[in-house]
Amino acid sequence: MKSLSRRFLLGAACLGCGGAHLGLRATPAQAQSATPPRWSPPPAAERCPSRWGPQDRRGSMNLMTPERAKRAAGLVRNGTMVELGHTLAQTMPFFGTRRFDVHLKRTFMNPQANRRGSNEEVVVAEIGQVGTQLDAFPHQTIGDEVYNCVKYEDIAGRDGFREMGVDRIGTIFTRGVMIDVAGLKGVPTLPDDYEITVADLEQALQRQGVALEEGDAVIIHTGWGLLWGKENARYVAGCPGIGVAAAQWILQRNPMLMGSDNWPVECAPSKTMPDASLPVHQLALVVHGVHLLENMRLEELARRSQSEFAFMLQPLKVAGGTGSTVAPTAMF
Repeated sequence: MKSLSRRFLLGAACLGCGGAHLGLRATPAQAQSATPPRWSPPPAAERCPSRWGPQDRRGSMNLMTPERAKRAAGLVRNGTMVELGHTLAQTMPFFGTRRFDVHLKRTFMNPQANRRGSNEEVVVAEIGQVGTQLDAFPHQTIGDEVYNCVKYEDIAGRDGFREMGVDRIGTIFTRGVMIDVAGLKGVPTLPDDYEITVADLEQALQRQGVALEEGDAVIIHTGWGLLWGKENARYVAGCPGIGVAAAQWILQRNPMLMGSDNWPVECAPSKTMPDASLPVHQLALVVHGVHLLENMRLEELARRSQSEFAFMLQPLKVAGGTGSTVAPTAMF
C-alpha cells in the first residue's frame, strides 16, 4: 500500500476543521467572524509531499481516469452544449500590462488563375492569462516553491517551465457541478465584496439537489460575469467569490478543478484574511495541486438551472506555460 503524506493524513482527520493544519489558524466559524485571524501559508512540512508522493507533478489531474470520463459521458442525455468561455477581444477587462491585440493581415491574392485569396492575423497577447483562463501550478508560489515544494528556479528556463507547464495538463472531461450562489441569494450579481461561506455552499447545493463528488469540476456562479466587457473597471477592482474557509471545504472533497465567473475564483480582496494576497490561489495551486479556472461565462447555465453536466476543457499546449486561454463546454 502506498504511504500517505502527513498533509493528506491530517486533512482526512480534520475534514471539518476548515483546514487549520494548512495555514488557517482558525476554524471555519472563526474565519467568518468579525475579527478574522492573521493568515500565513502552511510550512513545507505540512503540505509536502503531496497525497500522490514527492515526485508527483500532476496533482488533481491524477483523478482524470477513464472511468471518470465514462461517467461524465453518461451525463450527456439530450446533446445540449453550452459554451462557458468568453470571446477573446480587445474589449475584455485586463490587469496591468496584460493585453490582447489582433492585427489583420489583409487579403493576399495568389497569382494562379483560380484567384485563391488568403487572410490571416497576428495576435499579440499574454495568451496564458487573458480571457477565460486555466491556471497551471507554476503560476503561483509560496515563497520560492510551487506545488509539492518544488523550487521554481529548478524548473524555470527562458522558454518556460520544464515541469508542470500547462502543456502537461491534457484534456479534462469530468462531471461538472455549478453551485449557484447568486441564485441562492436571489440576485443577478452578488455584492462587490461578498465573501461566500461554507453555509452558502451547503445551502446552494441543498437547494439544487446535488452533492459534490471526488474528481468534480466545481464551478461557482456569482453573477460577476455580467460585468464582462461592460463595466471592466469595476470587474477588475475586486469581486465576490469564495472565502478561505469555503475554498478549503471544497478542496477537502478532492475536486479536479475549481472555477468561477470572476477573475480569481476567490473573493478579492479577501475579507476574512485581509493580510493575505489571494490566499485561495496558494491553497488550491500550491498546497492541494488543484487547477483554477477563471473568467467563466455562466449566465446560460444559471438561466437553465443546470447544476450537473459533463464538463470538457482542453488547454492550449503552450510548452512550459503558466496558464492557458481556454474555451470550456458543459454538455448535458
